[in-house]
Amino acid sequence: MNRRTFVGMTIAGAATSVNPAWASSRRIKAVAFDGLALFDPRPIFSLAETLFPGRGAQLVSVWRSRQFEYTWLRTMTNSYVDFLTVTEDALVFAAAAEKLELTNEKRAQLLSGFLNMKSWPDVVPVLKNLKKQDLALAPLTNFSVPMLEAGIKNSGLEGVFDHLLSTDRVKVYKPDPRSYQMATDAFGLARDEIAFVAFGSWDAVGAKTYGFPTIWINRMAVPAEQLGVTPDATASTFEALPAFVGI
Repeated sequence: MNRRTFVGMTIAGAATSVNPAWASSRRIKAVAFDGLALFDPRPIFSLAETLFPGRGAQLVSVWRSRQFEYTWLRTMTNSYVDFLTVTEDALVFAAAAEKLELTNEKRAQLLSGFLNMKSWPDVVPVLKNLKKQDLALAPLTNFSVPMLEAGIKNSGLEGVFDHLLSTDRVKVYKPDPRSYQMATDAFGLARDEIAFVAFGSWDAVGAKTYGFPTIWINRMAVPAEQLGVTPDATASTFEALPAFVGI
């Protein structure tokens, strides 16, 4: 992902595409969320620019790309480590690639950002509305449980989620089907009864391929993946979610 995606401080206005007739024909009973759909990473990447003036954006670009590449490679090679370890390894690689001096203090500051995330501004009211409608809710994410618990506490979301579905449970990363299966197992529901809310377009493809009704929250107006699969709906904010699940 590029500089505009992770360093830009303005939420882009992607077009919203939700078909009410499609939603009403579904029987959504639960909703699963990617971690970055819930929690805003932008302060972490703004910090990178503060720590490395004029170089932070490029560091972030390499860091984020390598972070996801490592999750996929570790899944393919059956060499799982938790997401914070992957994130640290990717940061060390990115700093070396950009020939930046990553002191222990700077490394700790950047990594601690993942334990200090808060929700995007539009997330809390929508989640509380969904909860009132008796929908079961859970993050389904590469984030470790401590990362999830910190983000939930920081955002005042205690008691909202029925499960915390971290890929630590299955030791593989998304988009491996075993990661999405955590939701069907935890909720005890069929795939078409669980809506999935993606942040990354690749994750939207993975969830849709698995069989979830999928909405991509494309906050940064980035292009869709060219993989022959498209999500059921695309929106720029969480405000489209109630209509997507039919409430």
